[in-house]
Amino acid sequence: MKRILTLCAAMSFIAGSFAQTDTTGKQNVPPAEDTIRIGGMIIIRKPGSKDEDKKPGILKIKDRKHSDSEKPSNLSTNWWILDLGFSNYDDKSVYPNSITTVGKDNMKLKAGKSRNVNLWFFMQKLNITKHAVNLKYGLGLELNNYFFENEKIVFTKNPTNIAIGTTEFKKVKLAADYLTVPMMLNFNFTPKREKGFGFSAGVSAGYLYSARYKTKEGGKVDKVKSDFDLNRFKISYIGELSLGPVKLYGSLATKNMWEKGLDMTPYNFGFRLSKW
Repeated sequence: MKRILTLCAAMSFIAGSFAQTDTTGKQNVPPAEDTIRIGGMIIIRKPGSKDEDKKPGILKIKDRKHSDSEKPSNLSTNWWILDLGFSNYDDKSVYPNSITTVGKDNMKLKAGKSRNVNLWFFMQKLNITKHAVNLKYGLGLELNNYFFENEKIVFTKNPTNIAIGTTEFKKVKLAADYLTVPMMLNFNFTPKREKGFGFSAGVSAGYLYSARYKTKEGGKVDKVKSDFDLNRFKISYIGELSLGPVKLYGSLATKNMWEKGLDMTPYNFGFRLSKW
């Protein structure tokens, strides 16, 4: 009997506790779907009346709107852009010719190994029409490494001559590096996004500042520095495709890369690492 009386008393105490008035729940707040309650603080997601701003314990979060200072600049600069891709050429040479005694098959490249690496010091984008059409230009280095399938090819200078030697090298390549200025018209389909969608097309002008023939055999590396009758200037058609964070680039020279003898039109393509 004593245990029953004790249990009844405990139940009466609990029922009385729930029956007390909840003074904190009587506040005039917006509907539950617009608010978040954390202890004694009420966070209002959507703004209500002006009187609610003055109530203690209520924090309003307003929708973010772009101010004038947040609008894209009419001129933006992107520093240190890197391209990683492949180099090749369209060979229309007539063999033999004035600088080589080899055949066309001997001049084929290792397609997967012939690399193109471009380092752009900067690129700038100038707004033309509502940031949807822009002028894009910059300055950088174009580095081309042509690896040959036939690893017995030998380049000599003064005068330039290309022949098949007796030594089969582990690696043999011709490197041609240019100081290049690209100029493109950019079409941005999503101008309000930093990593948007669009494309660019234009031309570039490059100057050959370094060329060399390089071989590697048995751990020994040899280099022969010369222009090897390569054209000093290179004009190319260039393009860029922006697919959000993924950017692709390509270039195709407008004419032969050699001054005489060979007839090869170089082209490059690959991925561009850039913020826009």
